[in-house]
Amino acid sequence: MAEFVPVLALLGVAVGVVGLCYGLSRVVGVAPLVVEVAPFSGGLAPVEHAYSRFHVRWYPVTLVFLAFDMEMLFMYPWTLVVSRVGASAVIEMFGFLAILLAGVLYAWREGALRWT
Repeated sequence: MAEFVPVLALLGVAVGVVGLCYGLSRVVGVAPLVVEVAPFSGGLAPVEHAYSRFHVRWYPVTLVFLAFDMEMLFMYPWTLVVSRVGASAVIEMFGFLAILLAGVLYAWREGALRWT
């Protein structure tokens, strides 16, 4: 349990600093006007509510984005490990990419990449 004391101390300091910053901004800060709180998009007035619904066609696009995002998430650490592990790491990464490619081909076949 003694090895966790520095981690808990750091966590306490971090929470304290964040709380101090929030408290200081409450004391020193100026309350924004209602006009400043409105959604902003390139200087134009908003034409729809901020909580408006998205069309269902964006759901598959989001899933395809997540597939590519997960690919990048696992490829960055892989670049550090591949030199130490060797050929087995390369084979495993090509297997992982094959699984992702199968998902993208399935999405393509189902029409998830069509924008109209």
